[in-house]
Amino acid sequence: MTEQTQVTPLPASISGAIRAFKQQVRQQIGDVESLFAQVCQRIDSAIAEARADEQRLGSAWPCVNYETIARGEVSNETLARIKRRGCVVVKQQFPREQALAWDTSLLDYLDLNNFDAQYRGPGDNFFGSLEASRPEIFPIYWSQAQMQARQSEATAQVQSFLNRLWRFSSQGRQWFDPDVSIIYPDRIRRRPPGTTSSGLGAHTDSGALERWLLPAYQQVFASVFHGDIDAYDPWDAAWRTEVNEYDVPDTTKCSAFRTFQGWTALSDMIADQGLLHVVPAPEAMAYILLRPLLDDVPDDELCGVAPGKVLPISEKWHPHLIKGLCSIPALEAGDSVWWHCDVIHAVAPVENQQGWGNVMYIPAAPMCDKNRLCAQAVAEALAHGKSPADFPPEHYETAWRDRFTLDDLNDHGRRALGLA
Repeated sequence: MTEQTQVTPLPASISGAIRAFKQQVRQQIGDVESLFAQVCQRIDSAIAEARADEQRLGSAWPCVNYETIARGEVSNETLARIKRRGCVVVKQQFPREQALAWDTSLLDYLDLNNFDAQYRGPGDNFFGSLEASRPEIFPIYWSQAQMQARQSEATAQVQSFLNRLWRFSSQGRQWFDPDVSIIYPDRIRRRPPGTTSSGLGAHTDSGALERWLLPAYQQVFASVFHGDIDAYDPWDAAWRTEVNEYDVPDTTKCSAFRTFQGWTALSDMIADQGLLHVVPAPEAMAYILLRPLLDDVPDDELCGVAPGKVLPISEKWHPHLIKGLCSIPALEAGDSVWWHCDVIHAVAPVENQQGWGNVMYIPAAPMCDKNRLCAQAVAEALAHGKSPADFPPEHYETAWRDRFTLDDLNDHGRRALGLA
């Protein structure tokens, strides 16, 4: 096994590639203004429906009890609503007491291994303060709590449920196995009461520049780029497993295909206290992709997109989308939160936060050739306690006590890392 990521070299001339792409797509579409107006109308309608749900139900987010998923009893109406919104809260995926115990054990793990004395500041900030304080996002990957949650039966069931919302067989191929998701290790967030934070601006992950210029993504969004909006299906997995992000040094990237991004709450979370927001309309990606083709955008510009950065969504370029941001509801520890990989998301600012805001990031990344290679790299990192290859090489945990090891993997964990 080798610890590596799957990446694609950047074009020799990014500006030239953008210009050539825009010229080609404008010719394919013809009347771009008319097509964009049609997309705006659809997105406005989807957002209006979500806002109506927010007023009527208290949240635009569909909520499903974990036990309903485990019994296979989610109604067709709820399934359709999840697909319309592109997001879902799973209530009590883990018992509240279990999640709170994991939260305590994570703090014990950090203290046992004297993290505060070792912390060197953000791994991708080479000019960080010499007196770095304890962060909100902790570059910790291999605690018992994180790995127990990742390899649990409950996580496997929820991931399978989410993966099966996708059309994973099309064009004569099965793009992924919906019932096995790899372990994709990510970090933890611990935000204490009293925190004042400016939040995180609206964006999407899973590639920015790539969504216009990579051949595989051009296949994913072929119907949009040919002006056939009615044929665009954000739930069709065709070609998505063939996408490899551009190789941009010293940046965090994702070498896995994720059907859903997600996190699990390790504390109760109060409404309006710096919570996650999304634009609950996965088809909004069509708006994002077409917006740079309009005449008010320079020919070598993609509305603020830059290599190696998330895809920014702004009031300047995307006013229809910004007005659609809808908050998750208040949560209990043990609830999990999931959003489609194309969905726009943000974290709201907060002043003097009330209550904790602790989460561990666990996505759904179904097994496919691409993710099998990623799983091999994850298993190698786990074996040595290193930071995963997609993240800065900080490697805090290599000699830490009570670290999760390969010997601690259960059947789900071994299968998720391609070891069974």
